[in-house]
Amino acid sequence: MSRETRRHSLTVPPDDAGKRLDVWLTERLAECSRSAVQRLVWDGHVLVNGEPLTKCSAPVRAGDSIEVAIPPPVPAIPQAQPIPLDILYEDESLLVLNKAAGMVVHPAAGNREGTLVNALLHHCGGLSTVGGVDRPGIVHRLDKLTSGLMVVAKCDLAHRDLTAQLGRRTMKRTYVAVIWGDLQPPAGTISGPIGRHPTDRKRMAVVAKGGRHAVTHYRTLAAAGGLSVVELSLETGRTHQIRVHLSHVRHPVVGDQQYGYRGTALSSRLAALPPTLRETAGAVQRQMLHARRLHFVHPVTGKVLEVESPLPDDLARLVATTEGAPRKP
Repeated sequence: MSRETRRHSLTVPPDDAGKRLDVWLTERLAECSRSAVQRLVWDGHVLVNGEPLTKCSAPVRAGDSIEVAIPPPVPAIPQAQPIPLDILYEDESLLVLNKAAGMVVHPAAGNREGTLVNALLHHCGGLSTVGGVDRPGIVHRLDKLTSGLMVVAKCDLAHRDLTAQLGRRTMKRTYVAVIWGDLQPPAGTISGPIGRHPTDRKRMAVVAKGGRHAVTHYRTLAAAGGLSVVELSLETGRTHQIRVHLSHVRHPVVGDQQYGYRGTALSSRLAALPPTLRETAGAVQRQMLHARRLHFVHPVTGKVLEVESPLPDDLARLVATTEGAPRKP
């Protein structure tokens, strides 16, 4: 099996003008199914006239020069790696750890090494198999740039039970975030179905059709100077749920480059903050979101486990600065 990237250089003939990009490529790449072609497009492996085009439905034009790079297949089984872990609780069935911001949870295209799964395989030796080859032990996930608590299953019995608790909504997950603005009322619920963004497949959105039911509860802990510290709890667990819901109500998480303020909009928001808060918020390098508390029933002992983790340094600084900032009149 080849371990090298295979490259194809193609030119669109006049008779094919107007066809969808993914359809046209599928007709010419015998080695790829249409879904495989779509993944290549979404992952930026297709260049049209020298520029990446990530919209599968875009029509091709006569004379377009299209370059396709097909990466080599990746190893099926993740490799164990000696990566430090911050474990807060562990027994024979499961462990609860504090995931650092910046760590990817499980291997995927472009991230086959250095993930939480690679570290867990080295630490535990074996994990549950319910989640599949790439996600051993992973009961639930956190985004790469979100820090905080995760429970990991070492055996299939624990994995199935913990998954069932998620399904019954008896596993409680509580987060802390710093957001832009002041949510009103100060405590409440955000609900709205979440699905793929209609024009950007790498993002999620509250959608009118085809989304999955999603509910997020919130409580404001402090609000001053144009920012708020909020505690959030998940009733459902959709991809990017907290970040999408907060963005939908126009109070995105500070530092969220995907769903929050960027460019001139971010500059304007920062300029309106008090000086000390402006400096701290301006130094933020990731979304200010942390999974702080995890509450569930142990699958084997039946005892209630509640684990809480301290805020990481970057979030703790912004929370303290927000709490000390003058309130807006």
